[in-house]
Amino acid sequence: MKSAAGKESEYRFSNHDKRIAFYSLLLENSLDAIEEIPLPAGYVYVNYRPGDKTEWIDIEKSAEEFETYADGEQAWKKYFEGKDDELIHRMFFIENAEGKKIATASAYYNIYKGDDNVSGWLHWVAVRKEGQGQGLSKPLITHVLRYMKTLGYQRAVIPTQTTTWVACKIYLDLGFRPIPENAVNSRIGWKIMRRLTDHPLLSEFEPASDSELFGLPADQQ
Repeated sequence: MKSAAGKESEYRFSNHDKRIAFYSLLLENSLDAIEEIPLPAGYVYVNYRPGDKTEWIDIEKSAEEFETYADGEQAWKKYFEGKDDELIHRMFFIENAEGKKIATASAYYNIYKGDDNVSGWLHWVAVRKEGQGQGLSKPLITHVLRYMKTLGYQRAVIPTQTTTWVACKIYLDLGFRPIPENAVNSRIGWKIMRRLTDHPLLSEFEPASDSELFGLPADQQ
């Protein structure tokens, strides 16, 4: 295997690539810093309606967040089961001109610690495979974040991971930065992001080595 950190062009990675060593990443930004980017023509936002669970799972599965529908059911149960009254105000979809739901994201909160009314969490951003490359991600993200501010939140937190590195680059492009504690606890993850994106907001991190990028022992480089 080739070595030499920083030469990410030696390899080709998909948007959701399980060859990359998995690290959980957390980013943050003030909601005052977010400006909404308009949707391309032919698309509209709609709010969640009871019964949209199947659409949500289909979108996430198409975006390779889940391998099976059962995986989607499990995630829905963990995050959203029994919360229809909340979701109609917090979960958003993009529909195309034919009325098909093509993307989704939610203005939510930390499901483990509950809602602190200060930090809103952007959850489960996904675009169907056929909708990718149409300029939908940044408009969707900024729309949901601007709505999050109307709910009274001051700060946005985005959980993601190294295996969905393209999504993480989008968040960095929007001005999000690693949460300091996560920058320490997932330092190799951020080194991986530096290597894959060479993003200017990650200049404090050295690019990951091959062994760090693929989660291999150093003697297997």
